[in-house]
Amino acid sequence: MALIETYQNALQRKRAELAKLASDRAKIQKKLADYTVKAQKASEGASKSRNGSTASSKFREAVRHEKSASKEADKLAKLEARMATKHKEIETAQRKVAEVEKKIDQRRQKDLQSQREAHERQLRQVGKALSRHDRMHRDTMTELERLKNLPEKITVAFFAANPLDQSSLRLDEEARAIQEMLRKAQHRDSVTLKSFWAVQPMDILQALNESHPAVVHFSGHGSQDDELVFQDSVGGTKLVTKEAIVQTMVASTGDIRLVFFNTCYSRKQAELVVQHVEAAIGMADTISDQAARIFSSQFYSTIGFGLSVAKAFEQAKAALMLEGVREEETPELFVQDGIEPDDIVVVRPEGVV
Repeated sequence: MALIETYQNALQRKRAELAKLASDRAKIQKKLADYTVKAQKASEGASKSRNGSTASSKFREAVRHEKSASKEADKLAKLEARMATKHKEIETAQRKVAEVEKKIDQRRQKDLQSQREAHERQLRQVGKALSRHDRMHRDTMTELERLKNLPEKITVAFFAANPLDQSSLRLDEEARAIQEMLRKAQHRDSVTLKSFWAVQPMDILQALNESHPAVVHFSGHGSQDDELVFQDSVGGTKLVTKEAIVQTMVASTGDIRLVFFNTCYSRKQAELVVQHVEAAIGMADTISDQAARIFSSQFYSTIGFGLSVAKAFEQAKAALMLEGVREEETPELFVQDGIEPDDIVVVRPEGVV
């Protein structure tokens, strides 16, 4: 039984006891009134009687009734004292019931507040879930739209320059290795490699306008002053600043998504060009012919399997390690702010929407 029920039952019992006492009091008051009246009549009879014997009898009767009235008066006094005590007990019981009811009401209000807060939290969670779902839906639709806009075939523009007055590089072997790895790729028909040899600076814009490449690849020498080495009209060295290269990418078509600087000291070129394209790869230091060939061929092989730029970069580094060429820390991948490298996929097979 709950505490409130115990107090309520006790209060009801005390009220019933008080009602019984009140009933008993009424009976006693009636007897007291009756005895008092009888005593008065007997006393009057004694005073009016001329017969001594009758007067004496009436007097004794009056005394008897007065004694009975006195007893009833005593009973009435005790009963009223009990009633006064019972009133106090009822007040105490009422106070206890009120206190318990107040606590119950407070607890109920607290529970209701907790329920309201829980309901509000659920509503907020539902709102957040709906917001996340809406955001995911928008992101998915954006990604689907981007995938739909990916060309079924992409072009890699391979620019090679090996001036006569520089140390000779085996750039033809790099191009051949890339072509061979692409030929083995799952989506080999989706990637076209266009090679441009003995490149002079002005050849770049012409080639970009003609081929509309998604990937631009520079192979050759680089200087410690962040310059790319091209050839002049007689086959000698022609240096081009990183700013000129970036401007060339900006001024070309909007198809370029990745620029690959497979040249020594090209880190800063890559870092600067990602302000305008999604991703770029550059070299933090010098890179050997062998490392350049292994890294680039595996990179494009992975791209040819429809994997992300991030995955292709990591697999290319793994290829260097597998071949025992300890230059895996030389290549660096840069991406444009707000873009995740895992989200950059440049090859979409034919027929995929």
